[in-house]
Order: sequence, then C-alpha cells, then structure tokens
Amino acid sequence: MNLLALDTSSQACSVALQLGDAVLARHEELPREHTRLLVPMIRSVLQESGAQLSELDAIVLGNGPGSFIGVRIAASVAQGLAYGAGLKIVPVSSMAAIAVRVLADSDCSAVVVAQDARMNEVYLGIYKRGDANLPIDMVPERLHDTGPIAELDVLAGDVRAAGVGWQRYPELLAANRDSIGRMEEFLLPRAVDLLASGAAAFRAGEIIEPQHVMPAYLRHKVAEKPKAAS
Repeated sequence: MNLLALDTSSQACSVALQLGDAVLARHEELPREHTRLLVPMIRSVLQESGAQLSELDAIVLGNGPGSFIGVRIAASVAQGLAYGAGLKIVPVSSMAAIAVRVLADSDCSAVVVAQDARMNEVYLGIYKRGDANLPIDMVPERLHDTGPIAELDVLAGDVRAAGVGWQRYPELLAANRDSIGRMEEFLLPRAVDLLASGAAAFRAGEIIEPQHVMPAYLRHKVAEKPKAAS
C-alpha cells in the first residue's frame, strides 16, 4: 500500500511516506513552524522516493485532537494535495498514534494518552491492544480535567501513560499514579505511527472525500475570557 501521512496537531511537524514495505519519514519539533516546514517535508520524501502523488492510494491525516491551528494546517494541506491528485483521505486520531508507538515498544495491555488542551484540561484517550497491536478506543476521546480518571479503576494488567499532557500537568499523574504502571517517554504524535492504522482504516473503507474532512477539535473554545477588573 502507498500512503502519505501528515500530522501537525502538536508542536511537532511530521510526515511519513509508505511505498509498499519502504517508509521514509521527516519529523521536526519546532513550535509555530508548521506552515514553513510541512510542504517542504512532503516534497522531500516524495523526491527521495521518486514517487508521484498520483501513485498513492490515499493520504492519512493526523486529525487531532490537538492545537487548533496545527490541526487545520495538516487538514488544509491534505485537502489541497488530495484534490490535486484525485485522492481520498483517511482521518486517524493523532493521540492514537502515540498509543501505536507505546504498544509497539512494550507488552502493556492499555495506554492512556493525555495531550495538553490548555485551560487546565487534557485531551484524553484510553486504548487497549487490538489486532496487529493496533490501538482500540476503550472510551471516546474527550476533554478531561487534571483529576482522577474514573475508567482507570477498572483497567487490569499493565497500563502505561504517554503524551505531553502528563508533563504539563503533574497533578494529573499524581491523581492517577496508583493506576499507572509506567510513564512512557513518547510525548508527541509521529506521522510514521499513523501508517499502520491508516492502512487498516483504508482496507475497512474508512475513507472520505477531501471536502468532508472534519478535524477532531473536541473543544471549540480556545481561550478564557479575561476576568473583569475588581
């Protein structure tokens, strides 16, 4: 399968190209540089591979949740490329990409991913190991405060935590420490970890036309109103 994967939902700008069994990837962690980096990174992997967009089966989009602006950047570029090359888009959770990496590098039974949603909240995803070690949502991804996560009380086995939200809010880890076996070092999504889930979704027919892309923001409020002066 030939796929191009993009993710700019975090401070990382990430691109991966799969051509059969060969994979090329670019990944840079430079906040607020996505608009400058993304298209050259795409051009770089295509030029190195000698492939054309028209040879791809689809574009795999890291669809958030995450930075509002970041999610929109990858979505817009994916739409433009898909329109131009007549391709479909496969939207994949950016947080699940982090779970993919944890599951690939451990024998844990579940992964709890927390990404910084600001305003003392995280984007939360809880995933169990599925077929081919791909993550399966145990609950819908959602916003969560920095307190206890109720679902962790009923999880059995080795449960790992990953994502930058645990670092951003140490009180979240403190509130759930007894339910977490280990904190993993994987903090941000990588496009290369979208590929396997994207291929599985493609085979399952979970593809959309570019005009139907709907980023998974989870929140539509991006800032708190300033407090009135006393």
